[in-house]
Amino acid sequence: MSGEIPRRLRILGTAAAIGLGGFFALSLASSATIQMLQGVSDAKRRKSASVCGVCKGRGFYSCKLCKGESTIKWSPLYDPIAINPCLCPTCEGNRVQRCLNCVGKGYY
Repeated sequence: MSGEIPRRLRILGTAAAIGLGGFFALSLASSATIQMLQGVSDAKRRKSASVCGVCKGRGFYSCKLCKGESTIKWSPLYDPIAINPCLCPTCEGNRVQRCLNCVGKGYY
């Protein structure tokens, strides 16, 4: 008997594994269904929506903080002795930022 798992414990472990597996499968199926439905509704909305006037339908525009340079001049002191070039916190160095008007979709 040393080394064997008791019958009740095996049944309990099997039931727990089946329950967790079912929960995982249900979660996976529901998230896939939700993403599919969002894609369908997004496609329908895009057909009748007007183009964003700020980004002209692209979803992005040149960063307003760094003006497309990817770095900003920054100093921790009020009266700077030396100014350090730092990566732009708005665009993270990509030189473009997501349109805040249409949230990057390109339409309303």
